[in-house]
Amino acid sequence: MAGSLGVRVLRRDWGHSMAEVRGVSLGPIQVPRASDVLATTLREQILSGQFAQGEALPSERELIEYTQMSRTTVREALRMLESQGFVEMRTGRSGGPFARRPGSQAVEQSVRFAIQGEQTSETRLRETRQGVEPACAGLAAKYRTDEDLVRIDAATAAVDVAAASGSAEAFVLAKLEWHLAVSVASHNSLLIGFFKALATSIHEMADAGTLTDDLIAQTAAHHGPVVEAIRAQDVAAAESFMRSHIMADRHT
Repeated sequence: MAGSLGVRVLRRDWGHSMAEVRGVSLGPIQVPRASDVLATTLREQILSGQFAQGEALPSERELIEYTQMSRTTVREALRMLESQGFVEMRTGRSGGPFARRPGSQAVEQSVRFAIQGEQTSETRLRETRQGVEPACAGLAAKYRTDEDLVRIDAATAAVDVAAASGSAEAFVLAKLEWHLAVSVASHNSLLIGFFKALATSIHEMADAGTLTDDLIAQTAAHHGPVVEAIRAQDVAAAESFMRSHIMADRHT
């Protein structure tokens, strides 16, 4: 009968979990958990703007009623979104789930996990810095505000104080804060998040023990031209000075 229907019948190997029918491979189908489906739906609605930043989502009771899912499933979905930064759970009479639009913090977390998971080498990390930080400096020169300049000047002064203190560890920390101040002045949440993730790895890899007083002084001196280019809103100069600084900085 199968032959008369023009169907090619293949031998089924019952020793395996996969059967082949009509030349099509069939195997176990992965069915997503109900909590994953609900979390994905709510996440997409938050990202698309259907729920604005800080707007209340349907309550737990309403979600159970709307979706016909169990209380456990709904709570699991909300916990998932909260851990991912898409939902803020508030307590009290007017509490419940509220929408959050993830910004630089979400980028920072994702990149940091990627760096740790890939066990990124110091060489690759420096290559990444050479791409990210000059871009931050250029955008800082373009978009910086007076408030940004105050923050950068304060960070520059803190670097000088740390350099004079003789503490290499204090210098490394102050230097990272300076780079963060420059990245914040870019007003680009993606770059800010990216640099924050890099900063964690930079600090972990930095060998403060190799920093001599001369190296500290040379490194601190590189900051001045970058700051003045940002102050003058000279995009090309800010990028160039920061690139030279990153390429010369082999210790922090």
